[in-house]
Amino acid sequence: MPTSFTVVPVEAQGEERQRDGQQREEEDEGDERDRGTGDGIARESSPFINCAELGRRSMYEGKNMALFEEEMDSNPMVSSLLNKLANYTNLTQGVVEHEADEDSKRKEVKGPQMGTFIGVYLPCLQNILGVILFLRLTWIVGTAGVLESFIIVFMCCACTMLTAISMSAIATNGVVPAGGSYYMISRSLGPEFGGAVGLCFYLGTTFAGAMYILGTIEILLTYISPSAAIFKVADAGEETEAMLNNMRVYGTCIVILMAIVVFVGVKYVNKLALVFLACVILSIIAIYAGVIKTAFDPPDFPICLLGNRTLSKRSFDVCAKFTESNNETKTTPLWLLFCDSSLLNATCDDYFSLNNVTEIQGIPGITSGVLTDNLWSAYSEKGSIVEKKDQPSIAGSEESKMGGLPYVFTDIMTYFTMLVGIYFPSVTGIMAGSNRSGDLKDAQKSIPTGTILAISTTSFIYLSCIVLFGACIEGVILRDKFGEAVNGNLVVGTLAWPSPWVIVIGSFFSTCGAGLQSLTGAPRLLQAIARDGIVPFIQIFGHGKANGEPTWALLLTVGICEIGILIASLDSVAPILSMFFLMCYMFVNLACAVQTLLRTPNWRPRFKYYHWTLSFVGMSLCLALMFICSWYYALIAMLIAGCIYKYIEYRGAEKEWGDGIRGLSLNAARYALLRVEDGPPHTKNWRPQLLVLLNLDNEQLVKHPRLLSFTSQLKAGKGLTIVGSVLQGIYLDKCTETHKAEENVKALMGVEKTKGFCQIVVSPNFRDGISYLIQSAGLGGMKHNTVLMAWPQSWKKAENRFSWKNFVDTVRETTSAQQALLVAKNIDLFPTNQERFTEGNIDVWWIVHDGGMLMLLPFLLRQHKVWRKCKMRIFTVAQMDDNSIQMKKDLQMFLYHLRLNAQVEVVEMFENDISAFTYEKTLMMEQRSQMLKQMQLSKNEREREAQLIHDKNTASRSAPAVEASVAAAVPEKVQMTWTKEKFVAEKHKNKDSNVSGFKDIFNMKPNQSNVRRMHTAVKLNGVVLNKSQHAQLVLLNMPGPPKNRKGDENYMEFLEVLTEGLDRVLLVRGSGREVITIYS
Repeated sequence: MPTSFTVVPVEAQGEERQRDGQQREEEDEGDERDRGTGDGIARESSPFINCAELGRRSMYEGKNMALFEEEMDSNPMVSSLLNKLANYTNLTQGVVEHEADEDSKRKEVKGPQMGTFIGVYLPCLQNILGVILFLRLTWIVGTAGVLESFIIVFMCCACTMLTAISMSAIATNGVVPAGGSYYMISRSLGPEFGGAVGLCFYLGTTFAGAMYILGTIEILLTYISPSAAIFKVADAGEETEAMLNNMRVYGTCIVILMAIVVFVGVKYVNKLALVFLACVILSIIAIYAGVIKTAFDPPDFPICLLGNRTLSKRSFDVCAKFTESNNETKTTPLWLLFCDSSLLNATCDDYFSLNNVTEIQGIPGITSGVLTDNLWSAYSEKGSIVEKKDQPSIAGSEESKMGGLPYVFTDIMTYFTMLVGIYFPSVTGIMAGSNRSGDLKDAQKSIPTGTILAISTTSFIYLSCIVLFGACIEGVILRDKFGEAVNGNLVVGTLAWPSPWVIVIGSFFSTCGAGLQSLTGAPRLLQAIARDGIVPFIQIFGHGKANGEPTWALLLTVGICEIGILIASLDSVAPILSMFFLMCYMFVNLACAVQTLLRTPNWRPRFKYYHWTLSFVGMSLCLALMFICSWYYALIAMLIAGCIYKYIEYRGAEKEWGDGIRGLSLNAARYALLRVEDGPPHTKNWRPQLLVLLNLDNEQLVKHPRLLSFTSQLKAGKGLTIVGSVLQGIYLDKCTETHKAEENVKALMGVEKTKGFCQIVVSPNFRDGISYLIQSAGLGGMKHNTVLMAWPQSWKKAENRFSWKNFVDTVRETTSAQQALLVAKNIDLFPTNQERFTEGNIDVWWIVHDGGMLMLLPFLLRQHKVWRKCKMRIFTVAQMDDNSIQMKKDLQMFLYHLRLNAQVEVVEMFENDISAFTYEKTLMMEQRSQMLKQMQLSKNEREREAQLIHDKNTASRSAPAVEASVAAAVPEKVQMTWTKEKFVAEKHKNKDSNVSGFKDIFNMKPNQSNVRRMHTAVKLNGVVLNKSQHAQLVLLNMPGPPKNRKGDENYMEFLEVLTEGLDRVLLVRGSGREVITIYS
């Protein structure tokens, strides 16, 4: 197996670990050119962003909006744009080996190891040459004609041959353990398809057992021992009902007997199979011998016709109306069936009186030319009389009393598609060998060889029998399903040599053997599905006896088989089997086609005579045959398979089998990603594709689960969601924690129903990890455009002195990446997915226009059940020179064009003097910031001094000769040896410097720019509190960080003041492009 390696120099790893702390701090305090500020980025051309004629700084020099003044060039004030927003226009946007691992956990079971001939060829031959050949093939030939019958058989045989080719390719692509066809489908198409089709195929195999048993009972009670019937026919017309009841009773007894035989052991079934198959082969030889004999000595099976109508000879023996004996005319038993007395002047049936009784040979022979009469179809309605073509007939005047007359009637309505459904089960034995793959010595060799050889043999037998039956047997006999015109003999038996009993006994044992094979294969199939554990409620059926025999599965199989027995009609059960088998064959072909087209590296079948076009034709033929047989049965079978598929998918079939559907999904995803333009989508297609930044605690658990709740409420399963987090450290050391964190995040995503992907990054420091996620999360055109994070609540605490710096850097980096930013403040107060707001408002405070994010987010939130009943209110701020009435009208018109329902309110916020409170708050903020800087500076000095001492001591212990040179290199101001006097002097020195520094802090005056910003924050906070204190959610424009990095900590204070007193706040910072449009 080829393996990829990445070589990392050891020295490089060591160097990386050493430059973790000090270099990072120097970068933070270094030149501003080393890292982008996030401002001044060229943004997308828009009617409202970067608009030169409206970007005049003179409009924003007042004190009220000083907090946003640095962004006015790119994000103009709403008040100055509303007249254009009302007539909104938008520019077009640029255009490990899992199977070996699982098998090792399974209990090793030693069973009989069979070869190709006994293990595959004979079971397939026995299943294929089952009940249909002996009981229904002659009737199909007579009803559909030789030509249409040939088409039916050829279609079905072609379908099974193509399926066998596909199956051979899959079976030789690795080891095939127990489960056969189920194993091949599930490992090729995945657990969902495998489980669904496997269970359907199991049902089909079980019902096949019922069909073979019903065939056995039909042969027993119709042809071998009619007197054995428990339910006797009392009145005419009750024959069908009595027959069905007899089949139910006898069928139940036989299925119990067969279950006991199977329970004893599969080796006994195999031994019995040899006996049964010998009977089948003798029967087929007898048929061919009989055909040859008809060429020079046809058998004597006369048929009695009244006009052109076939008569049933069960009630009479002489085919004549009357006989001459001693010059005396006597009526026959046939006369009494049509007349009211035995007298010659009796009142008789009108048709009987007008037509003559004739007798013809039922089997004229292969040289008689009867083939030309049997070429064409003779479909009929239910209850119609079997009539001979081209026979003279005079229609009677009254046709109302035919029910009790000894005619041969058709028991069901016949048509082409119905015959396909009845015939197809006769070719479904092709999986008999693969179902028992666990008992084979070399499944990869035996399954292809045995299956294809068996299909070739049986296809020749079926096709030749169709032609020979049509060439040897009279058409009315062929259409006589139960042989009533030939004294109740099996029709195909009349053709056999030396005796019809060869066929009767052979077919009886053939159907018995096929039933045993079905009851042997079906429980093993169910056991294989149960042991895989993909369908939880059937796992009990994976257990069995100590030698591996599936006892529980056998009991369920017998129970389902009994349902088929209770249906009791072979013609009703056959189409049900056809659906399940055809569905299985269709997916076998699909699996081979998918694997061949994907060209996966593991697809290396030893069987070389396959091609994806053959598999595709086979799949299409299976689907066509399903709907040809019965469109409603086909839909029901697909519905059952679909329900099982969705159930397995819902319960989470956590199996990775390297299946073809997964490969197909990957190929489709790759194709779709290549088709998606790696650029911004059109405004109409824009939706927030979220990168959610989570914080984890020491146990790798999510600190704020409500952030994922809010994500699912905002996304509702649409678009892209990437949930990311950062672990601080080195990946080699944090590998276990990374996997644990990923599992915890995915589990929480499942609980919160957040559809998306999880990505955990390990980085030497937290800030760089966030940067990596913002830069590299996503793939191709599927990248995030919006970052969602929680507000750092503890940014003021001493132990979290860097949290505010990480936060501000994240704001700058999202701006540099032209991504929107959503910051949820007080996230733990946000609602869960189970909560419902019955009333309240979602308030939008629209200060500056940055693409329409503030308009779009409430609309998306209100699609979710949590926020559905909340009303949307939009507030904007008017300055001294603004016409607030006109602003309100323009905003209402804009919302009308956007098709958004919201209340509109314009808040007037006039300039006034800066209050003493604002001045004092700004002063306190700057003093605190200065104190933190000095404390940090003194700490850094102490750390550097301690490091120098540590280096000195380490060097002195390791090499005394080096000590002098190191001491000489140390600056004089650093004291390497401490005395009491030096310690006191140094202490007073530091104390004096600290005292003078603190005096400077208390004597400082606040920066006027900061005063104006604080004034904006205080004023705006007061207005927002007045209007929106009780709102369920407040959305607010988030001002950008200052271009001068020295004021970052002040920026956090401004945001804190701006949102003070509000429960739930979502600070929104646009990406710099339009995200909402009025156009369709």
